[in-house]
Amino acid sequence: MLAMVKGARINSRLVLTLAAGVICGFLSACFLITATRDMPHMLYWLPSGSYRDPHHYSQLEREVGPEVEVMFHGPDEDFHKGEDTVAKELAEKIRVLCWIMTGPKNHQSKARHVKATWGKRCNILLFMSSAEDPSLPTVVLPVEEGRDNLWAKTKESFKYTYEKYIDQADWFLKADDDTYVILENLRYMLQPHSPDSPLYFGCRFKPFVKQGYMSGGAGYVLSRASLKKFVEEGLPNRTLCRQDAGGAEDVEMGKCLENVGVKAMDTRDPHGRGRFFPFVPEHHLIPNHVDKDFWYWKYIYYESKDGLDCCSDSAISFHYVSPNMMYVLEYLIYHLRPYGINHAIEEVQSTSKPTSR
Repeated sequence: MLAMVKGARINSRLVLTLAAGVICGFLSACFLITATRDMPHMLYWLPSGSYRDPHHYSQLEREVGPEVEVMFHGPDEDFHKGEDTVAKELAEKIRVLCWIMTGPKNHQSKARHVKATWGKRCNILLFMSSAEDPSLPTVVLPVEEGRDNLWAKTKESFKYTYEKYIDQADWFLKADDDTYVILENLRYMLQPHSPDSPLYFGCRFKPFVKQGYMSGGAGYVLSRASLKKFVEEGLPNRTLCRQDAGGAEDVEMGKCLENVGVKAMDTRDPHGRGRFFPFVPEHHLIPNHVDKDFWYWKYIYYESKDGLDCCSDSAISFHYVSPNMMYVLEYLIYHLRPYGINHAIEEVQSTSKPTSR
């Protein structure tokens, strides 16, 4: 009888242990599903580090670029001699200052690869940080690092560019150190517009701000008049612009610019295809790569497609670009030439401005 009682107790313990394991496993699975529901494809293969599929800045933290300088042949060499004549002329007429949001831990892992690739096509290139790095060089701002201080850093960066460069550029581009920008296409889009009009451009999202706001990661561009209104009218007035460091940088920027009368512009091409993109090309080009429940589809201001109809032939920016991918894009855009295909230069008429809604 005693043996039967002991056996029953043991069986009860086994059942309880099994039940507890099942419950813990179920709760863990629910937690994992909830944590990744709004960020599909966030998981990637470790330990090799050979695959990344980023929807989030943290996905690029382990990415490193080449340790040696990557040399490309220039446009003045026989390979591409004379191909960039129009682009050079446009760069003289449409002066773009690019400032890059970076930080001490990213100076050599990310920022220097921006400088080595697309950054060299800016008329003026600045790296905004909290620490000095002569190799870039950096502009040292009196702001602490961290995502909780991005709005403060953005305000200080635009104040600095206004104070130092307002008369040396027409347009002012903010980009992250994991954003890749095709400057020639940016100038092409900006050509019909006056920098003395209060306008700003980017990937337009619809919540939080009546006229929408531009994605910070995809990069956004202020006209000279917009920068002036932002710094002179917006920043000193607590009823127009948020005064503390908190809040989402791009949302607060959108609210502030709307309050000072800066118009959020439609940057789509004449076919309705986007030009600024908050993710890498793969995520926009491959159908159903990004789940339709993902936040992007709820935020995007205009109806947008994935697949090959997603993106304009004159696309301007992509975000979450790894350091190595910077060089891949550099090669594909500026050096690879399919034999026998010529690209005609399209004239931009002053009446063909993108519409604003």
